[in-house]
Amino acid sequence: MNHVTTYHDTRGADGSHPTFSDVVIAGIAPGGGLYVPDALPSLTLDEILAYTPWPYWQRAADIFVRFDVDVDAERIGALMRDAYGSQWSDPRIAPVTEVVAGTHVLELWHGPTSAFKDMALQCMPLFFSEAIAAKQAAGTLAEDFLVLVATSGDTGKAALDGFADRHHTGIVVFYPAEGVSDIQRKQMVTQRGENVGVFGVRGNFDDCQNAVKAAFGDEAFARELREGHRLLLSSANSINWGRLLPQIAYYVSAYADLVASGGVAPGRPMDVCVPTGNFGNILGAYYAKRMGVPIGRLICASNENKVLADFIATGVYDISERDFVTTPSPSMDILISSNLERQLYELTRDPARTAEWMASLRADGRFTVNRETFHHVREHFAADSVTNDESLACIRRVWDEHGYLLDPHSAVAWEVAERLRGENPVLVVSTAHWAKFGTDVYRALRGVEHAAELPAEVVSLSGVELLAEVERMAPAGACVPRALAELDEAAERFTGVVDAGKGGVEGAIREWLARD
Repeated sequence: MNHVTTYHDTRGADGSHPTFSDVVIAGIAPGGGLYVPDALPSLTLDEILAYTPWPYWQRAADIFVRFDVDVDAERIGALMRDAYGSQWSDPRIAPVTEVVAGTHVLELWHGPTSAFKDMALQCMPLFFSEAIAAKQAAGTLAEDFLVLVATSGDTGKAALDGFADRHHTGIVVFYPAEGVSDIQRKQMVTQRGENVGVFGVRGNFDDCQNAVKAAFGDEAFARELREGHRLLLSSANSINWGRLLPQIAYYVSAYADLVASGGVAPGRPMDVCVPTGNFGNILGAYYAKRMGVPIGRLICASNENKVLADFIATGVYDISERDFVTTPSPSMDILISSNLERQLYELTRDPARTAEWMASLRADGRFTVNRETFHHVREHFAADSVTNDESLACIRRVWDEHGYLLDPHSAVAWEVAERLRGENPVLVVSTAHWAKFGTDVYRALRGVEHAAELPAEVVSLSGVELLAEVERMAPAGACVPRALAELDEAAERFTGVVDAGKGGVEGAIREWLARD
């Protein structure tokens, strides 16, 4: 290793310029800011297209090497082989499928938990454990780590799967007890591993996220963990840069594949439409664009929790009087989009202003960006939102017209991509396998509105049993992944539900640490 990229934080509190391994372990900066690289690598068109014959693991490894990650290049390759290996159902890992002329789907759900979070969370835990082991061997670290995760559904299972039985780590996941699908809940509470814990929270995802953030900020609790259990806290949520870097890689990969398939002429831009909740996935596309990938518009697709679409339209981020809406796309049911902070910083490079906006959001539930920043937002981003019933209708329409079955999140992106289509080919980012949301896909194919009651005989079915019904309705395109089909047979290991808030989270962690 020669040069190593270092990082700084969006609010300017950490001036130490830590390395990639440092920021992956830390998760969040002192003072609550998020880490961003001091410099970005650049890619020429020829370099991007040279990825075409490479396997996915090698493409991802090369991106990490170009970011000057502080791990030997040969070791990066070995870790990437493990991250993107036989646990994936498609050897292409993140294939691009043309569903209709000009509209291509980036399928990010071929991993072990059937959601796009696997793209980062099969990778990030390997580098996390690698960094801890290196620091312990060097004598600069004595503790192990406890990873805390707030999830709206998919991140939790992907993080549990990625960290299960990894050295030097434990992981505890918190999810909204009434805010995930039956399949998502069973994926989490049946997770195997000696170092994992799962708790439901009485509240929505924002309640979970705020409670976990409050636990991170509790110095007395941190001291208790360090002195009593030799544990430090970290995060696997998308606030961790270790989650974002693997996401940049799949946009670079997708452009190479799109050119190879004839979907876009070399050097011509593609538009990217992303179903967006916490803003990490679309931020990965922004960084890829900054690095040289020919990306035109970054299209932010929102569901009825359309705070991001409204912000991109107005420059005002306001949740002060906004109701939280339960939708068929629960991974997007988020009002506080944490990674937007990184985006605003990158557009302004002004830590004081970024910190001021985040303080205003905490205190008043709103902030307004200045005119110049709003102009930059509009330069890169377009946005629209989709109602619950529009997303279900889109699933039915795409199936009827093209024989392609979308999950509700991907349907939100498809619908917005159709509305905002321009001259460029569109890459619709598909973030989950349809089978993770069988109830709403069933509603879509049957033409049942989101708010309408399902027949009693359908309600009585488990999530897995309902998947079998969908398979019968769409036999040509509905194939349930084995890991999901077998969930009813798996024992539920975790049944605890706690109150929202710092006390609920910290009490749950104490309970988990006291287990036999």
